[in-house]
Amino acid sequence: MSNRILVLYGSYRSDRMGIRLAQFVVEGFRARGDDVELIDAKAIGLPMLDRMYKEYPKGDAPAALEELAGKIRSADGFVLVTGEYNWGMQPGLKNLTDHFLEEWFWRPVAIASYSAGRFSGARAALAWHGTLSEMGMVVISSSVAVGPIAQTLSEDGKPIGEGGKALAHAFPRFADDLVWWMEAARAQRERKKPPY
Repeated sequence: MSNRILVLYGSYRSDRMGIRLAQFVVEGFRARGDDVELIDAKAIGLPMLDRMYKEYPKGDAPAALEELAGKIRSADGFVLVTGEYNWGMQPGLKNLTDHFLEEWFWRPVAIASYSAGRFSGARAALAWHGTLSEMGMVVISSSVAVGPIAQTLSEDGKPIGEGGKALAHAFPRFADDLVWWMEAARAQRERKKPPY
């Protein structure tokens, strides 16, 4: 059975580099036979959070929210591709995730972080751990961290240089960990309805 994975990416910059890592992750899971879709916050263009999806009367949510809610509910798991802005989260990605809550429940999420520097977005990844847990997801222990991203991935998301070799080496464990948790969560949901 193929796993349904959403790769969430949130940079709004005109010269965004993290799309390279998002492409790498999408292609990596596709090569393993998974059903993967990139959810690009900039392309979806949600407004700044005023009202969560669940706060709209049934059938009155904007079309983009309704469509995305369905995709989130049908996913087995998620990969969050996050850059680091001033030691913190990207606002575009945070805004995208905050539009939803119960839709995220009872599924695993993996974090892939990046930055232009040598810290590879690690501080943003750390900040996301508590937030994603509060949103009802299980954050897996494996992660990938890429930096400097321009020296690790080419413009089309292919590994380059020593950093690229290290990323290609780390990805299989990262993917195996997420797949294990997706399969475990799916089996548990089939066995027993979540408590809320």
